[in-house]
Amino acid sequence: MDLMSTSLRISTVSGIGIYIHWTFWLLVAGVLGFFYFEGGLVAASMGLAYVAAIFFCVVLHELGHALTAKRFSVPTRDITLYPIGGMARLERIPEDPAEEFWIAIAGPAVNLAIAVLLVLTLTAVGISVMPVEPLVVGVGFFANLMWLNLALVVFNMLPAFPMDGGRVLRALLAANMNDYARATQIASNVGKGMAILFGVIGLFTFDIILLFIAMFVFFGAQQEAQHAMMRTLTNSVSVKQAMMRRFATLAPDDTLADAVEELLSGSEQDFPVVEDGRVVGILTRSRLMEALQQQPRDTPIAEVARPTCATVEDTAMLREAFDKIREADCSTVPVVRDGKIVGLLTMENVGELMMISSALKRAGNREDMEVMLKRARGQEASGDESRALPASNDPNGTPQDATSDAAPDSRNT
Repeated sequence: MDLMSTSLRISTVSGIGIYIHWTFWLLVAGVLGFFYFEGGLVAASMGLAYVAAIFFCVVLHELGHALTAKRFSVPTRDITLYPIGGMARLERIPEDPAEEFWIAIAGPAVNLAIAVLLVLTLTAVGISVMPVEPLVVGVGFFANLMWLNLALVVFNMLPAFPMDGGRVLRALLAANMNDYARATQIASNVGKGMAILFGVIGLFTFDIILLFIAMFVFFGAQQEAQHAMMRTLTNSVSVKQAMMRRFATLAPDDTLADAVEELLSGSEQDFPVVEDGRVVGILTRSRLMEALQQQPRDTPIAEVARPTCATVEDTAMLREAFDKIREADCSTVPVVRDGKIVGLLTMENVGELMMISSALKRAGNREDMEVMLKRARGQEASGDESRALPASNDPNGTPQDATSDAAPDSRNT
């Protein structure tokens, strides 16, 4: 399910869309219900005011990340509010540890600045900064808001993924070790250790919230380690080594019925639309299902296929292709050479490579990833092709060149 289809856009700041995820309204309903039963309508209004104020601070926190990232030429796709906080989705993770450090620390710095501003303002007008009962209506609201911002600073600076402190720790380690993957693994292990500690304390104290935080931190740390593995892998493997070389294509004048036949006869979900060897569009499975509900089965593919969202040269590194997949929000990217399609790259490809890399790592790196891929592609370790793919016939019965780098099962060439 598309993230944006489950979120409501509420604003745009500096070209960055700000959304509220549907689950956020569950928090609003829960807070309103709790405060209403505790003190009636006035208390419920106070609870709503606290939720609005603290999440306004969360938005400022995420904008701190996003606008700092923008200074380092790292675009932010959007900011989404969830019941547990906010998330700014950056287009990419900065390569420079110093850039990641400043982007990560910018969010907590915003909350600290808010807290300092509130302290100075309250002190200047002679109001106590000591926290008060949340149900009490009055100026204590701003004192409580100050303490909530300080709590956000402390929580976010815990040295555990996915909090900002975990990224700060990773940036500092990477700057000193000059090894991004190793730095991520250490920071991830620290996060998992903290999660286990939170979980044990939560079990003994019967603290459900602490148990939830423990699960959140543990899986966040695990996910970050996987992302680091992907980053290391995609920096060292070329698109040519990772792409699918046997795939089906469709012609612009093929029909929806032809597409259904291809979908059912193979394992592919997305089909490039090819004319004279050049990609002119792509038909995704979701678009095919949608078209089948609205169009006759003899509708030409050209009328329903979407334009190609991105292509990548086979000489590019996998990292470049992966960035294009994410930026264009595509599940499949055609691989081209001199403008003509020679392969396909999918998120499934990347996932399989990660599993293979992980398996080799657990096996003690007995075989280098690059050497293994070259062997799988029928190439010698030097990079020269030594074996050819099996020849396949085109629709006219003419054998394709057996030394071709790709052997697409094409309906139109």
